[in-house]
Amino acid sequence: MNKSELIEQIALKSGLTPANSKKALEALVSTVSETLAAGDRVQLVGFGTFRVTERAAREGCNPQTKQKIIIPATKTPSFSAGAELKKSVNS
Repeated sequence: MNKSELIEQIALKSGLTPANSKKALEALVSTVSETLAAGDRVQLVGFGTFRVTERAAREGCNPQTKQKIIIPATKTPSFSAGAELKKSVNS
């Protein structure tokens, strides 16, 4: 499912217009992004939790030159599915 298909489904299930559904989806994505950028997490009980995880710096290898390199530490967004979401996927 792509973004336009998701907007269409939100409109069908919520009774909102497609334009308002698009605004709602964009507001959700923007809010989650801003919250994660601030270092906080977003928890939707039953659905899941968005959080930022940190990856430590590590040693890697350049596949072209085989030279060892240091890969810097990074922060990455992650999602952990909630119990209800897991149940609906597995049924």
